[in-house]
Amino acid sequence: MESHMETTTETRGPRIEKTFIDVGKLRGLAQAPVPARAELDRILDRALELHGLDIEEVAGLLRVRDAVQRARVLDAATKVKEAIYGRRMVFFAPLYIGNTCSNNCLYCGFRRDNKELVRAVLDTGEIEAEVRTLLREGHKRLLMLSGESADSSLDYFLEAIGTAYGVREGGNYVRRINVEIAPLSVSDFAKLKRTGIGTYACFQETYDPELYAYYHPTGPKRDYLNRLYVMDRAMEGGIDDVGIGALFGLGDWRFEVLSMFEHARHLEEARGCGPHTISVPRLQPAQGSAIANHVPRPIPDEDFKLMVAVIRIAMPYTGIILSTRESETMRNELFRYGVSQV
Repeated sequence: MESHMETTTETRGPRIEKTFIDVGKLRGLAQAPVPARAELDRILDRALELHGLDIEEVAGLLRVRDAVQRARVLDAATKVKEAIYGRRMVFFAPLYIGNTCSNNCLYCGFRRDNKELVRAVLDTGEIEAEVRTLLREGHKRLLMLSGESADSSLDYFLEAIGTAYGVREGGNYVRRINVEIAPLSVSDFAKLKRTGIGTYACFQETYDPELYAYYHPTGPKRDYLNRLYVMDRAMEGGIDDVGIGALFGLGDWRFEVLSMFEHARHLEEARGCGPHTISVPRLQPAQGSAIANHVPRPIPDEDFKLMVAVIRIAMPYTGIILSTRESETMRNELFRYGVSQV
């Protein structure tokens, strides 16, 4: 994807020409009026048809404040979840194979300037040992991750995938490896596809270009457009199973949800297929990160529940992934309202 980035000051971040993220429009929708009772009835009736919603309807649901009306949204999401997924829940285990990183993301414990973190990149034997342990615990689906650095090259990562798929433990083996690594070129995505991966996941973190520039001061991850169009390149490289997400706590949560909705719509229109999954991690404390330990825009629990419910209603056939950073109580609630993978 060719770059449309223009040179500007470091303080305001890059000026971005028109993309599928219309920042002004989405900021306005994030402040949309609360829908009247009759409008809310209409939206929820439509939601139960299991065909999803349009962005204006999504914006309206995200603004519902009254506790009784919010309960109606949660109830509708529960019905949508049960109708499509039943009681099925997909479990997978993350496998970090390296934490060295050349980026300096202010919210991340892996960031380059964090001197408190002990760095490691697993060798083949260590990867095998980790996979054997996970197999003994009953896991058959893995998510492999690493930081973005020369120590974790693509060739190293591809070899690691082959190593993990080759492990046998008591007759068990890994059935599916999903991958979360930094954006690649089309040709490199084609190489990744040939390893037999499941889903390729990459989160925009924040879709607000000014906030993005602030939170990513240095490193290759600073390129907003490179990350925004990563799924286009992945799909062009043959990967049709992709997962998007945002890191909640960095910006306005309503804006981020609406942006993910637009991202999904862009992929459907441009590539013929939307994301397989959407992830909703909330920023939590991290060693060596002042921002992570003082979250800029925390999302309260009640808003978080509403958010998951609205995503389920808006994109009924898209998997919603919840990380283990949430409490058991919160996880159990969100399983009802829309989460389908954990």
